Amino acid sequence: PLLQYKVWVKPGSEQSFLYGNHVLKSGLGRITENTAQYQGVVVYSMADVPLGFGVAAKSTQECRKVDPMAIVVFHQADVGEYVRSEDALT
Repeated sequence: PLLQYKVWVKPGSEQSFLYGNHVLKSGLGRITENTAQYQGVVVYSMADVPLGFGVAAKSTQECRKVDPMAIVVFHQADVGEYVRSEDALT
């Protein structure tokens, strides 16, 4: 409830995001209205499970016009980080 800007990714793009990749337009499910470019966003699955956070590469208006392979959210951190870095953690 305290988060203002949210992005939901399609089920096929969840795993890609959890492996540290950016979110493409083709994997974008929904985005909060009036999200500005370079605004911090929380990334959710379509089932409203928080997956991580990132930075909006495009505003909500730009997302409607870009091609499917354009990056719409830059990856910052995700819940898969622990699994990938488990050996390095002490």
